[in-house]
Amino acid sequence: MVNRVVVGAHYGLRDWLMQRITAVVMAVYCVALAGWLMWQPHVDYDVWTALFSSQWMRIFTLLFLFSLFLHAWIGVRDVVMDYVKPAGGRLAIYVLAILTLIVYAIWSVQILWGF
Repeated sequence: MVNRVVVGAHYGLRDWLMQRITAVVMAVYCVALAGWLMWQPHVDYDVWTALFSSQWMRIFTLLFLFSLFLHAWIGVRDVVMDYVKPAGGRLAIYVLAILTLIVYAIWSVQILWGF
């Protein structure tokens, strides 16, 4: 009998599932937005302003963007973990990716709510 000792960060299934959930959230948003666009006879600035002035659309868009950022983080982390072997280089890329995604998240809130 082999006694398997699990060492490390225990990613695997949890991150696989998180990436699938975020993909579903993004797909639902894209389908909903495409459906809304099909029902509009013409789309101009006033129509877009009216759409994004509603609270539910801002929240739905923010949920989409946060799902996108989390999806991107998991993907970048996995690729870097597989292909960048020096620990210092890996750490530098992780820090840069995290800071970039945090700035994007703050910027998204600022755009959607006009802070």
